[in-house]
Amino acid sequence: MRVRGGNPRLRRLLRHRRRAMAVGLAMTAAALAASVPREADRPQARAAVAEPAQEPRSGERVSAPVRIADAGAAGLLRPGDRVDVIAAEGTPSGGAKPRVVAAGARVSEVPGPGQGPAESGALVVFSVPRDTAARLAGAGASARLAVTLR
Repeated sequence: MRVRGGNPRLRRLLRHRRRAMAVGLAMTAAALAASVPREADRPQARAAVAEPAQEPRSGERVSAPVRIADAGAAGLLRPGDRVDVIAAEGTPSGGAKPRVVAAGARVSEVPGPGQGPAESGALVVFSVPRDTAARLAGAGASARLAVTLR
């Protein structure tokens, strides 16, 4: 028994599915090949020429690891906190006046407790401008550092 009617083009397409698939894949490959940039369109690679080193800008932010004298106060800090770092030189009865070394320094990392004795303080990493990092390093070498939360 044979059903009459229907679309002869549809029957022909179903018989030639492999050919239709091959034509579609060939057209896709041609479109992809045309969209790939040619060697002339690509930017030329620079020759390996030694460029003079640029001086770092003073406003550039760097990470500055600093040992805070009070480990308990450093334990209160979390990454993202803003603090003022204060240096106190000498003994409290010696008359040395504390000074603010870094105002608004951002805490970037608070490593876990170190291997040293508890009275040596705790390490805190601040993200500060390069010139402030130099002041922090100098103050940390000669004074005890403390932080105040903002």
